[in-house]
Amino acid sequence: MCVLLLLLLFRMSPEMEWRSLASLLLLFPVQMVFYVVKAAVLLLLPTRLRGLSRDTVLITGGGRGIGRHLAREFAKQGARKIIIWGRTEECLKEACEEIRSLGVECHYFVCDVGNKEEVYQQAKAVREKVGDVTILVNNAAVLHGKTLIDSDDDAILKSQHINMLGQFWTTKAFLPRMLELQHGHIVCMNSVLALSAIPGAIDYCTSKSSSFAFMESLTLGLLDCPGVNATTVLPFHTSTEMFHGMKTRFPKLFPPLKPDMVARRTVEAVRTNQAFLLLPWTMHALVIMKSILPQTALEEIYRFTGSYACMDSFKGRT
Repeated sequence: MCVLLLLLLFRMSPEMEWRSLASLLLLFPVQMVFYVVKAAVLLLLPTRLRGLSRDTVLITGGGRGIGRHLAREFAKQGARKIIIWGRTEECLKEACEEIRSLGVECHYFVCDVGNKEEVYQQAKAVREKVGDVTILVNNAAVLHGKTLIDSDDDAILKSQHINMLGQFWTTKAFLPRMLELQHGHIVCMNSVLALSAIPGAIDYCTSKSSSFAFMESLTLGLLDCPGVNATTVLPFHTSTEMFHGMKTRFPKLFPPLKPDMVARRTVEAVRTNQAFLLLPWTMHALVIMKSILPQTALEEIYRFTGSYACMDSFKGRT
C-alpha cells in the first residue's frame, strides 16, 4: 500500500509531490496517534449523559418486541413525549396506555414504514398533532426465516421495503427539521447478522447489511451537522417473538439477549452520542475474526458454533 501511494505521489507535480509526501509521512501518523490516544482517554473518563427532557421520540415497530421496551425505557429516562408507529393497532394501543401509565405523554399512529406515501402522510400528521420529532428510532423489521429457494417473492420484497427502504422514507421525513433545529438523533436497531449472515434468513441478513451501509454513510454525513447525531445498534440474538424458535448450539455460552437490556443500552448510547453499539461486547471478536481469518477457517467456526443450523428450529412470531 505504501509503495502504491509513493508511486502515485511521484507522478504528481514536484511541488504537490513534496507537500503530499510531507503530509503523508509526518502529519498523518501524528494525527492518527492523537485521535487514538484521545479515544482511549475518553473511554476511561466518566461518561456524561445528555438529558432527554426536550426530546420527542418516535419509534417504528413500537407496539411490541424491542420497540415496546424502547418506548418504556425512553419514558423512564425522561423523554418528553413518545410516539409509536406500527401496523397492528391493538398492540399500539396497549403499548401507548402502558407508557401513559408512567406519566409520559404518548401517541400512536398506524403506519407501514415500507409504504413511502403512508410514511410521509403520517409524518405530516405527527408534526401537526404532536410537534417536531427530535429522536427517530428505526426499529420496525420483519423476519421470514426461509432459504432463498423457499422464500416467496412478495415476502422478499416486503422484508427489503420494511427493514431497509423504510429507513430512507422515515429519515427523509424527519431529518430536515432536526437539521434546522440543530437538535436531533437518528437511531437504527440493526443486528449482528448485518456483519455475519446465516443461512435460513437470507432476506433479513441482506436487508440488515444494506441498513448498516445506510447508517454508516448517514453517520459520516452528519459529522459537520451540529447537534444532530446517529447511533447504530447491532445486537446478538434477542429473545423476542420475532426470533421464536431460533437456537444456538451453546445457549449457556451464548445466551440470547434480554430485550429490556438491549433497550436500556440503546438509550444510554443515544444519551452518550455513541455511533455504533455491538451487544454483547464479545461481538467485537467476531468483527476482528472476519477481518483477519480466511474464509475456510470462518466456515469451520460457523459449523462448530452451530450458526449454519440455528434457523432449523425457527418458528417465527406467533
